[in-house]
Amino acid sequence: MLFNVKNEYGTTELKYWIAQSENGPVYLNPKMGNRHGLIAGATGTGKTVTLQVLAETFSQAGVPCFMSDMKGDLSGISQPGKLSNFIDKRCAEFGIENPLFSGCPVRFFDVFGKQGHQLRATISDMGPVLLARLLDLNPTQSGILNIVFKIADDEKLILTDMKDLRAMLEFVGKHAKDIVTQYGNVTPQSIGAIQRGLLALESQGGDIFFGEPAFDVRDFIVTDVRGRGMLNILAADELMRNPKLYSTFLLWLLTSLYEEMPEVGDLEQPRLVFFFDEAHTLFDGTPKALVDQIEQVVRLIRSKGVGVYFVTQLPTDIPATVLGQLGNRVQHTLHAFTPKDQKAVKIAAETFRPNPKFKTVDAIQNLGIGEALVSFLDENGTPGIVERSKILFPLSQIGAISPDQRRDILSSSPLGMKYDKSVDNISAFEQLQQQETVIASEDLETVHRRAKEELKQDAKITGRSKREPDSIFSKAAKSAAQSASREVARQVANTVTKGMGAGIGKKVSGSIVRSVIGTLMRSVIGGK
Repeated sequence: MLFNVKNEYGTTELKYWIAQSENGPVYLNPKMGNRHGLIAGATGTGKTVTLQVLAETFSQAGVPCFMSDMKGDLSGISQPGKLSNFIDKRCAEFGIENPLFSGCPVRFFDVFGKQGHQLRATISDMGPVLLARLLDLNPTQSGILNIVFKIADDEKLILTDMKDLRAMLEFVGKHAKDIVTQYGNVTPQSIGAIQRGLLALESQGGDIFFGEPAFDVRDFIVTDVRGRGMLNILAADELMRNPKLYSTFLLWLLTSLYEEMPEVGDLEQPRLVFFFDEAHTLFDGTPKALVDQIEQVVRLIRSKGVGVYFVTQLPTDIPATVLGQLGNRVQHTLHAFTPKDQKAVKIAAETFRPNPKFKTVDAIQNLGIGEALVSFLDENGTPGIVERSKILFPLSQIGAISPDQRRDILSSSPLGMKYDKSVDNISAFEQLQQQETVIASEDLETVHRRAKEELKQDAKITGRSKREPDSIFSKAAKSAAQSASREVARQVANTVTKGMGAGIGKKVSGSIVRSVIGTLMRSVIGGK
């Protein structure tokens, strides 16, 4: 809830009223909204309502948000709330009269396209690092996947969907001998393991996720006609059946934001807030090298005006290097039934700046539903003393909306025309098929005649160094034509190379550059 507060200089400044302690309102400073945060607590202690209060407050201030909806409960944020016995009690405690209930502007998304606009990524956009995590590849298999992407990048081919990647894997496997000196050794066993991983991913809906039109993360950063930030809600109930797909997809979104948004420095409030629910899935079984890269993205993305808020049960679900970046914290109750639980409670308590009025470690275990220990950064970026607080009630509806209400919101969204219908443009799969067709259909006599003409032209060239180096495709074509005459072999090779250079398939212009996590940096790519 927005609140105007007089500062020490007597001027009024806007703050986010999030909770109420015995000392009065607990505010989140808008300037510190992009310093990231943590919402933690056991199941059923009020994390979802806390997320809803934060999100609608950001929206009121004109800050768009992205959040995952695990059970459909967050969809109610689109509708006005109403009085209840619980809210009546809270109003009396907080001194609020006649609360102005209202819904927030909302757009719904769904990787599977059932409960929202479909979110897709291309294989090239995802990149080899995240895809290797998704396929659960070992280091050797991950290295082979990197080779496949490198060849596609060097030849300026876009891998759009899974059939493109399968075609490239088959091509690289078939011509492993031709690429070993330039790219490294490729074994049939590793190619087979990656293909099996793709089959498993396809059975989990990966074939639906990869394709076009690919989602543009800049479509998240929208305000409505009243200046309220758009709340972008991902339907994640089905997606969470595969936690690795869920977490890798959200990491791709976060990395895309990091790569595509410009540096803005310190703003009066964030440009976008990204809520990462079930955050433990991001780090479970993740190699340390990737965790280090995630930590780098989290650390640097705040300079892009993006705040990241992790939502999970235990603070220990988050690696210490990432946890140290989360300055705004809301801790709901934790239970300590086992020695491991007791250790987790102690660690959670130690992350707060102590309050002399109570023992933090005891308070964490005795909080009621809707209560939390809250510590936000002050205007200097210093963590505030932890306060035992009651979270404000949302002004929007608590609980899910009806299917008819969801359909009405989707039908009024302009993004339906952009994302709801998939397209299958010409890409690597079609290119490779077309080259095979060209080679197979060449008339032998014509090939001989053209080859003789080219031999005459070759005689005028006094050194091979004056010619362009062979691409992987020309090498492969020559290898495939070893049983033919020298003239036929060279013609086949030239046919493939010329075909690849003629723009038969989908290509990109300029050099392809990948991010710290291997995702495609679209800002330097043209012709897509």
